[in-house]
Amino acid sequence: MLKEVIKPPFIWGAILGATLLLIVIFWSGWVVTASVAESKGEFMAKEAVLNSMVPICVDQYTNDPMNEERLLELQNISIYQRDDLVDKYGWATMPGAEKSLRGLADKCASKIIELNG
Repeated sequence: MLKEVIKPPFIWGAILGATLLLIVIFWSGWVVTASVAESKGEFMAKEAVLNSMVPICVDQYTNDPMNEERLLELQNISIYQRDDLVDKYGWATMPGAEKSLRGLADKCASKIIELNG
């Protein structure tokens, strides 16, 4: 009777292998759930929008009549304060908008420093 309950070893191996395979597939990220795909898609879309606005921000900096003095100020303050300075001078505020998008000023400050570094 015990032999009838215990199937041949290859069946137990197949069950164990399938279980381990599912664990590895989900753990390694080969299978993506809908919520993960949605959040990743939203992040990528936001980054694409911000990256498309950085050249406009840099152009607004370039057209600022006091850009040389303000560049020195931007270079001499903390990295964590640069986005506030870019917001203060309005470089990250898109034409027709009342305020800048979150994260744009930081990307703009980095690009300005990179171009003038």
